This record gives sequence, structure tokens and C-alpha cells, in this order.
Amino acid sequence: MSYQADDYIRSFEGHTPKLAKSVFIDPSAVVIGDVTLGEDSSVWPNTTMRGDMHRIRIGARTSIQDNSILHITHAGPFNPDGYPLTIGDDVTVAHSVTLHGCEIGSRVLIGMGCIVMDGAVIEDEVVLGANSLVPPGKRLESGKLYVGSPAKAVRDLSEKEREYFTYSANNYAKLKDRHIAELSK
Repeated sequence: MSYQADDYIRSFEGHTPKLAKSVFIDPSAVVIGDVTLGEDSSVWPNTTMRGDMHRIRIGARTSIQDNSILHITHAGPFNPDGYPLTIGDDVTVAHSVTLHGCEIGSRVLIGMGCIVMDGAVIEDEVVLGANSLVPPGKRLESGKLYVGSPAKAVRDLSEKEREYFTYSANNYAKLKDRHIAELSK
């Protein structure tokens, strides 16, 4: 048997998720509709990605971990353009995170249990501490650690913390290869 990430996706109203060849999607995850996943990205157990009323775009080497929910904000009378969900490269989204119609830059770490709401923007090189809430429309500036509900900047990131972004991304890219090999046996 050969593992094929395409086996774990669903089309919706003419939109089929587009996956780079090196993507890993756990068999228990659900990826629906207008979703694009970049090279070496991974989607872990029980994660749901619903690109059913707008688009979801995820860059390279991005890890979406267990029990996370990724959705969008549809276009309608209260929000004429809606909000797609976009995530850059080298992003680690930890367990049980909700990302809803927001924009996440590259080299970002989103801690366990965080919620990022409609129209929020997290710039490049940000750490969002566990269980933080980013309210609708809020912008988190590059180079900082944010924590709390609502999330507030508490300090600048160290150089070592900035190096962790690519370490984490590469670590999950290697781990997803091991899972692909195991599922291909």
C-alpha cells in the first residue's frame, strides 16, 4: 500500500483541495474545498480544514497539529469580501488551535489552545503563547511574544527564539516523512 494524501481530502461545490506532492494528511483529518497546502506541510490527527465558503492557503513546511480547526469567514451582507485564511511558510500551529478567517505570516509559532479571529493579522516571526485569544481585526507585530486574552505583546523575541521557527518547521517536515513511510507499509 502506498500513502496518498489525496485519499484524505473532499471536494465541495467544484473546489478540490490542492496539495503539494510532499504533503502529509493524517487519515483522521478532514480537508474540504478550496484549500491549498504547500511543500512539506502536514495536517495531524482530527484536524478540520473547511474551505467551503472561501479559500484557505497554507505555505511550505507548515504544521497544523492535532484537533485544530481552520475555517474562513464567508462573504455576505455583514462582510462583503469575507475573510480567507492564509498561513505562510515555516509555521507551527500547535494542538487544538482555532484559526478563523485570519492571516498568519511566515515563521510563526501559535501555541496550544489559541484562537485567532476574523480579520486578525499575525505578522512574520511572532510567538503566540498557549491559550491566547487574538480578537477580530487585531494585528500582532513582527518580532514579539504575545500572550493573554486578549493577546498583548510582552517582550521582543530573542535570536534563539527566532531560530526555533525553522527548526520546528523542519522537525515536523521530517516527522511527517516518517508517518508517510509507516502508512505506506
